[in-house]
Amino acid sequence: MAYRKHKRRLMGEINVVPYIDVMLVLLVIFMVTAPLLSQGVKVELPQASSDPVKQEAGSAVVVTVDAQGQYFLEHGIRPAESFDPQALALRVAAIRSLDAKAPVYVKGDRDVSYGKVVAVMAMLQQVGVDNVGLLTEAPPTEVAGGTP
Repeated sequence: MAYRKHKRRLMGEINVVPYIDVMLVLLVIFMVTAPLLSQGVKVELPQASSDPVKQEAGSAVVVTVDAQGQYFLEHGIRPAESFDPQALALRVAAIRSLDAKAPVYVKGDRDVSYGKVVAVMAMLQQVGVDNVGLLTEAPPTEVAGGTP
C-alpha cells in the first residue's frame, strides 16, 4: 500500500459566529448588572465652595451617614451597603489592610446630627485611618442676570 500525504488546504476565513455569541452573552450580563450598579443612598450634602477631589476611579472608601443616622459603605463599583458600626469598622479595616493607600471619605447628610459624623470619624481613627476627607456638595453656580 502506498502511503500518500494528504495536504490540507489552509482556510483563509475566520468563523466569527462563536465571537458573536460570546459578545451577546456579555451584552446581556452588562444589561442585567448595570441597573444594580446605579443604586445609591440619597444624601443631602452640605454645600461648600471647594476644589473637586482628584482620585482614581473605584479606589476610594466612602462612609455615608444618611438623614436617619444609618451607616453605609461604598468601595469600588459595589453599591452602598448598610452596616452597623461594628461591622462597618471591621469592613473598613479589611479594605485598608488590602489597600493602605485607599483614601477614606465621610459623607454626612446635612440633617444628621453632628455627633453621628464625629462618631464615624472616631471609629475610622480607631481602625487605623489617620486621614479622613469630608465630602460636600458644590453650591449651585449663579448665572449673570438670573438663577441657574
